[in-house]
Amino acid sequence: MTDTVRVESLRGIMMRGPGITATLPFYEDMWGLRLAHKEDGLALLRGTGPEAYLYGLKDGPVFGIEYIHFAMRDRASMDALFAQVVARGAAVVGRPAPFDDWVGGYGFELIDPDNRRLRFRTEALRHDEEPEWAKPRKVSHVVLNSGDMEGVQQFYTEVLGFRVSDYSADQMVFLRCNTDHHSIALVRNAYASVNHVAFEMPTINEFMRGIGRMKQKGHVPTWGPGRHGPGNNPFAYFVSPSGFCIEFTSELQQIDEATHEAQVWSRNDPEAMDRWMTAGPPTPAQRAVMQGRPDPGFPELRTAGAS
Repeated sequence: MTDTVRVESLRGIMMRGPGITATLPFYEDMWGLRLAHKEDGLALLRGTGPEAYLYGLKDGPVFGIEYIHFAMRDRASMDALFAQVVARGAAVVGRPAPFDDWVGGYGFELIDPDNRRLRFRTEALRHDEEPEWAKPRKVSHVVLNSGDMEGVQQFYTEVLGFRVSDYSADQMVFLRCNTDHHSIALVRNAYASVNHVAFEMPTINEFMRGIGRMKQKGHVPTWGPGRHGPGNNPFAYFVSPSGFCIEFTSELQQIDEATHEAQVWSRNDPEAMDRWMTAGPPTPAQRAVMQGRPDPGFPELRTAGAS
C-alpha cells in the first residue's frame, strides 16, 4: 500500500469580510504584525518568521475564511498530494500550476466538506527572519466549527494525512500535520464557521508581554490567560474589530510520533480545560464569539473540477 502523503505545515489564513481591510491598523499597532503587501481590497500581514504573510485581510460581502494556507516541501510532494486527493475524491479547483499573486510559487486549491477553500503552495516568497520582542512569529493553529465534525475529521485524516492528537470529550478534535500538537482543530457546531486563529509567541514571557501590550492599548483578553490541557499551550483570546476571535499562544506541545497516544480530555474537569486555573471557563459571550457567524464558503467551486 502506498504511504499517505502528508501536508507539511500551516502557513496562515486569509480572512474576508465587509470593509475588513480598514481594520489593518489594529493588527499593525496592537497585535504586532507588519504589513507585507497591500493592494486594492487586500492587505497581507507578516510575523517575525520567514512566511511571506500569516494573516490576510480581503474585502468581501460575507465574514468568513477566504482560504486556509498550507505548505508542501517541493513540487514533487505537491504533485503527489494532488494525485492523492484526486484519487480519494476531493473537490479540487484546477491542477497544480504557478500562482500569479504576490507570493508566487506553485500549487493548487481544493474545497473541503464544509466548502472551505484550502490552498497548498510550495516555492513561495520567503522573508529573512526578523525576531522582535513580543511579536507573533507564526500562525500556530486554526480552529474550525463544523456541523459535521466527524466527516470533516475523516477528510483531513484520510485525504490530507493529518493525525489525531487528542479529543476534548466528543466536542472537539485536534489534528496535526507535523510535530505541532495541532495545526487544525475541529469543534462540533450547528454550522460551519471560524472559531479562532492562534498566533505563536516565541516564549512564555513574550506571550505575557503581548497581553500587556494589548492591555496598555485598551484591549484586554476576553478569555485568559490560562493554559489548555490538550496541547499544553498558554492561551489568551481577544476579539478583533471585525468580530473574529484571535489568540496569543506559546509552547505548543510537540508530538513524538513513536510514543504519542491520543487521549480524550474531560470538559467537566476545570483543570483539564485550564491547567493554571487562572482563566475559568469561557463566558457565554466568549462562547458566542467562538461559535462564529455562518460561513457558506465556496460551494460554487466544488463543481469547478480539475482542468
